[in-house]
Amino acid sequence: MNSTTVTAELGLRLVVPDRTTVPLLAGLSYTAEDPYAIRMAFHVGNDEPVEWIFARELLTVGIVRRVGEGDVQVWPARSDGERTLNISLTSPFGQALFEVPLAPLTQFLHRTFELVPAGRETDFMDLDEELTNMLWSS
Repeated sequence: MNSTTVTAELGLRLVVPDRTTVPLLAGLSYTAEDPYAIRMAFHVGNDEPVEWIFARELLTVGIVRRVGEGDVQVWPARSDGERTLNISLTSPFGQALFEVPLAPLTQFLHRTFELVPAGRETDFMDLDEELTNMLWSS
């Protein structure tokens, strides 16, 4: 980890159709250079990890209430007495529901807010470069 990046590994559970769970490992990554986004790489088997990008605010708000539309929805829950965060992901390849233990996720989020405080994200972005990239690609 360097001074502009926060990372963590997180044990979570994939909820399968019969409501049993399968343990998985996910790598979380946050960087000040992309201050609105959290990358979550799901390690499934020996293949390359499957990566999803979440808005940091989505995961933060999802701790207290249901949030999200479309492909990503997040909401608080309890599983076997443990506070968890449910993350539902939908893609053209299917749908997955994950139970994420709340304590390690909130520790990770806290570290991201120490790096880039809420409301200060634009202080860490080069808006001219972002506009150039967007205009160049169109």
